[in-house]
Amino acid sequence: MGFDRDDIDRVRAAIDLGELVGEVTKVRRSGRTMMAICPFHEEKTPSMSVDVARGLWHCFGCGKGGDVYGFVQEIQGVDFSDAVEVLARRAGIEVKSDPGSDRRRGRRAAAVEAVGAAVDFYHRYLRQEPEAGKARAYLKGRDYNEDIVAQYKIGYAPEDWDILTKNLRGAGVSEKVLLDSGLSRKGRGGKLYDYFRGRVLFPIYDLRGDAVGFGGRILEGEGAKYINSPDSIVYHKSGLLYGLDRAKTAISREDMAVVVEGYTDVIGMHMAGIETAVATCGTALTDDHFQLLRRFSDRVVLAFDADDAGAEAARRTDDLDAPFRLDLDLRVAVMPDELDPADLVQAGRTSEVVAAVDGAVPLVQFRVAREIDRYEVSEPEGRARALHAAAAQVAKVDDPIARQEYVRFVSRQVGVDLEAVEHALETSHTSGAQGQRGSTPPQARRQLSPRARLERELLRTVLENPEGLELTPEMFTDPGVRSGYDAVVPLRESTPPGRPLDLTRVEADDSVKVALRALAAEPTPLGDPAEVVARVRQADIDAEIDELEKRLGSLDTLSEEYSQLWDRLIGLQRERRR
Repeated sequence: MGFDRDDIDRVRAAIDLGELVGEVTKVRRSGRTMMAICPFHEEKTPSMSVDVARGLWHCFGCGKGGDVYGFVQEIQGVDFSDAVEVLARRAGIEVKSDPGSDRRRGRRAAAVEAVGAAVDFYHRYLRQEPEAGKARAYLKGRDYNEDIVAQYKIGYAPEDWDILTKNLRGAGVSEKVLLDSGLSRKGRGGKLYDYFRGRVLFPIYDLRGDAVGFGGRILEGEGAKYINSPDSIVYHKSGLLYGLDRAKTAISREDMAVVVEGYTDVIGMHMAGIETAVATCGTALTDDHFQLLRRFSDRVVLAFDADDAGAEAARRTDDLDAPFRLDLDLRVAVMPDELDPADLVQAGRTSEVVAAVDGAVPLVQFRVAREIDRYEVSEPEGRARALHAAAAQVAKVDDPIARQEYVRFVSRQVGVDLEAVEHALETSHTSGAQGQRGSTPPQARRQLSPRARLERELLRTVLENPEGLELTPEMFTDPGVRSGYDAVVPLRESTPPGRPLDLTRVEADDSVKVALRALAAEPTPLGDPAEVVARVRQADIDAEIDELEKRLGSLDTLSEEYSQLWDRLIGLQRERRR
């Protein structure tokens, strides 16, 4: 969605970043900035710098940061357009968007409103209508009291063909909106009928908290046990996780998400105190799901039961390569006694659910164990097959330390020596695929030379834009620091001296933006600008003197070049003494 740039700037200027952050986490003033406990990773000592004057925040612990929009995007898990709307409402500023965006937003808003009305209708029907008695009995059998039913807005769609359609049409909802939202379908004669009939309904919400669809469980009769809303302009099952709207804060706080198989499992987990539980909406896990979870944590536990459905879900982990590409810590927890989490909670075995999640094993270890279990390792042929199948899984691990641990694990489980496992890894048919996965371990922090550290201090001075600061690009010889300087030169030209540069307007690669933001967020006091420039100039003089002395040593003392370089050397030495 496109917004007017001036409106974006007006909203940004109207929001007090310190106040915004303070609503989420504890902040304290430290010089001109504030320091806060970062809400995006676990820590005891504040490492998040909040610069209210610049409107920027940066965490030195996890590396996240940005402006007010970036903070809302991270804390609420929404995109930039949604963050603009959230903050515009907070500031009481009306923002303009392009006509096409307005039309799309209008269609979406109408569909969301219709789904919200359907949630209320079905929830009211469940609680009040005699026909919903069997649904109430089912929920009571799962130990769902009235508070749980109300909290999750669980509803019931009766057997009638078009009771919801008629109700919403009577409330003024158009046929187009009913079709857009996936609430109704059109029959052969063109007449609309309800999509859900004879099912207990679990509303599905997006990250903004808007109801966008349903998961429906049949109570009796023929048909799939569960069906979900069809994809629509508001509901896309590959990009939604049931319960994430409730769980996102807990996931960020606990730095872990637990993915279960169904809606009742999510509710059961929440009832057990595991507030980080979410579920896919009737589809296998996709890259989009992992990207969604990665906004809040890079640790994900897949919680499976041991029955046929759980075994099938576990088998589907064979197709997952996103954890390797996205550098996720993906683990697998298997529930005991072929029971799903909801059944265990209902049976009063909550502690076993918690223990299973706490004891989750890494995905590769889970896969390796499953591969080994497929073969009879007491026989030579079975041992060989198990070894090569396990090696194919270990070959996907890039980290050398973790990989070596898995080599030892396979050696113990299969009953072969370490050399045999290493040889199997070398010949594994998946070894060549490692480069294709694009998994990149986190980069180590670059070690800066004394000169680069000095240039970095000078660039930090540049960001303050003091009056009378005369610079040349040649003062920045370190490539990383020079990239930052080049990015802010246009800002210096358009910003009055004495006013800090507005880093939200930097046009550069994300890596440069992050580096500049971190530099501006450093809490240590700045030195005198003139002194910093003088130190850089002194370093330049020292370097040139060293170079001249080397060149003079290789020249004829009577040559013209020697005479010219000698004069230059004497001039630099005088300048250094001043």
